[in-house]
Amino acid sequence: MRYFIMLLTLVLFSLSSCSQSNKATDQQPIASKPKTLGENGLEKMIKTDAEWKKILSPEAYRILREQGTERAFTGKYWDNKLNGTYSCTGCQLPLFSSEAKFKSGTGWPSFYQPIREAHIIEIQDRSHGMVRTEVVCGRCEGHLGHLFTDGPPPTGFRYCINGNVLDFEKGEKK
Repeated sequence: MRYFIMLLTLVLFSLSSCSQSNKATDQQPIASKPKTLGENGLEKMIKTDAEWKKILSPEAYRILREQGTERAFTGKYWDNKLNGTYSCTGCQLPLFSSEAKFKSGTGWPSFYQPIREAHIIEIQDRSHGMVRTEVVCGRCEGHLGHLFTDGPPPTGFRYCINGNVLDFEKGEKK
């Protein structure tokens, strides 16, 4: 009987210690989730398809997440002449400045360079029987458009971007 009481006391003491230990742990701040950084050094935005569908319009979802494209001369900003910054609709990463926008005559917003090289990712695209360079957002990896080498100086590049996956913030007038 004596051993039984000692054993019971030990068990109760252990349970009491665990309970107090858990309470102390519960009161400590929860460590934040580790950040997932891409090769470009930017924190990645990772969402499920259901989450993307909640925050994007059907057209933006089709383009950004399913590599779609809008018809020429129908998207937002193809003819925008205001000063400002164009950002990704999916994650708000600044992508292009109006200073790098030019009239390409293609019906899509065209830029000769991104704001920062790390803000876009270039991927070889072999779809539709062609070899092209796909342009995706450096943070959420959403499809933006394609890169061509028929642009103006100083780069000679034409980033042909779907306007319906861009947001525009007006800048100051020059």
